[in-house]
Amino acid sequence: MLATKPAFVVVDSFRSVVLASETQGITDGHIQQFVAQLGTLMTSWQATTFLVGDNFLESDASPLFTVADGLIWLRQSMERNSMVRKVQVVKMRGQASLGGLHPFRITSVGLEVFPPPAAKIADAQAVLHAVEPRVLMGIPKLDAMLGGGLPRGYSLLVAGPSGSGKSILAAAFLAEGVRTGEHGVIASFEQRPGRIRTQELAAMLVNGTVTVIDSCAPDLSVDEVVHRLLHEIAQSGATRVVIDSLSGFELYLAPTFRADFRESLAIMVTALAGTGVTTLMTSELEDRYTDLRFSPYGTAFLTDAIIVQRYIEIGSRLRRVLAVVKVRGSAHSDELRAFSIDDRGIQIGDILSDEEGLLGGRPTRNSPVLLTTPVFGVPSA
Repeated sequence: MLATKPAFVVVDSFRSVVLASETQGITDGHIQQFVAQLGTLMTSWQATTFLVGDNFLESDASPLFTVADGLIWLRQSMERNSMVRKVQVVKMRGQASLGGLHPFRITSVGLEVFPPPAAKIADAQAVLHAVEPRVLMGIPKLDAMLGGGLPRGYSLLVAGPSGSGKSILAAAFLAEGVRTGEHGVIASFEQRPGRIRTQELAAMLVNGTVTVIDSCAPDLSVDEVVHRLLHEIAQSGATRVVIDSLSGFELYLAPTFRADFRESLAIMVTALAGTGVTTLMTSELEDRYTDLRFSPYGTAFLTDAIIVQRYIEIGSRLRRVLAVVKVRGSAHSDELRAFSIDDRGIQIGDILSDEEGLLGGRPTRNSPVLLTTPVFGVPSA
């Protein structure tokens, strides 16, 4: 050892050393003394020493715990056939550490740890108050309804039932960014990259102007997705992010993480806002007609803007309508507008001024009201 002057020394498994000493009647005091002498020797060599053990219980009064400078626990658990691995830094002498259990994944290159993002609260708040300039959505009439586009750095929730055009709207948002020289990132939980139905989005993925995050790995955690998003934003300089959809996201999570999904979404929204990107998230919303909801998770307040899409019945035909519910700190349209989907994407039509009770799903006809200019509401809180 003296001849090689090692920088790292690994004893695997030190648990075997402890078990062997117990069979020979060696007391914990002697083991502690041995560990202390080993640590002193390694320090004199300027070597970093790893003592690897297994099957230790946290309740064990092991002499290693008091002598070692650091203590890291690796855990794994099974729930509903889902394997979840977590790491915890229990002790790190002389320096601060990030508490809590953090998910990690074993990959071909080793361990990949996903600690919670360090939320840049101050930066995020600065972004929220910078309502100019605005980014365009790629749908001119929708930009007008938003009051001239979505303020840069905002988070937008697009909620609606299945087939209402949420993914198409998200693709238009990314395509508009590409047209203005911006890079986009999409975490898709609805469609695999090889099955993207929007030709324009498929072309953007091929030419690299939009990057897709592999978000369908088994035993997923929110921290892992946020880690991958932040990494890609830093690598590519992306300014537009799409998460399609939150409903699919929840389904891919390991069961142990679903209970904290609401809190994890709050951390994710804050972390993305801290980077200055503009984020669009879609969410599946069951069209019950009898009530008006904006999110199945009770998290609509987390986002800076909300667009709701709904189905209505007129003349025994299914029609689509949308409305801008909220744009924080900005005036926006309060109109319910009909829209359709064709080969060119989403086409927004006129307000249905001769119908009332649209949010109930089965409107009734009233006297026509002529509106020649858009009506804008007061700024949302």
